[in-house]
Amino acid sequence: MHTLILNSGYEAIFCGITAAFFAQVIKFFVFTIRTRKINFKIFTTTGGMPSSHSAGVMGLTTAVGIIAGFDSLIFAVALGYALIVMYDAAGLRRAAGKTAACLNKMMDDFYKHDLQAVGGKLKELLGHTPLEVLFGAVFGIFYAYALHNFLLN
Repeated sequence: MHTLILNSGYEAIFCGITAAFFAQVIKFFVFTIRTRKINFKIFTTTGGMPSSHSAGVMGLTTAVGIIAGFDSLIFAVALGYALIVMYDAAGLRRAAGKTAACLNKMMDDFYKHDLQAVGGKLKELLGHTPLEVLFGAVFGIFYAYALHNFLLN
């Protein structure tokens, strides 16, 4: 079974998807420990520690580097893609989340706590802090090496 996906595109895509999934699992436990509340919506939300976007793209990119070589053209393309995704997570989407928080406060003040009259609150947790992106990226890199070594055995 392992030889079917080892050193193939299947390994790379499997690594990216499962790295993102396990980052979401870690995020659930971090949230639960921090707040002492269980919230299963964490599995489907963006934002939080670690960044599953970063974990997924860096897992994919690292797997591509392991398989095709870190000096290959496809690794360069994957790394470029990963950097754009991580920049977006920590930059644009984070700014959009801050804007949503500001608008929610304004609407709350204006409508006197009846936000349902205008469609409800905007989602505020959209992006990541640079530290969340970094931890997600580091997790994705280590996960790719761990998965590859597991498949070798």
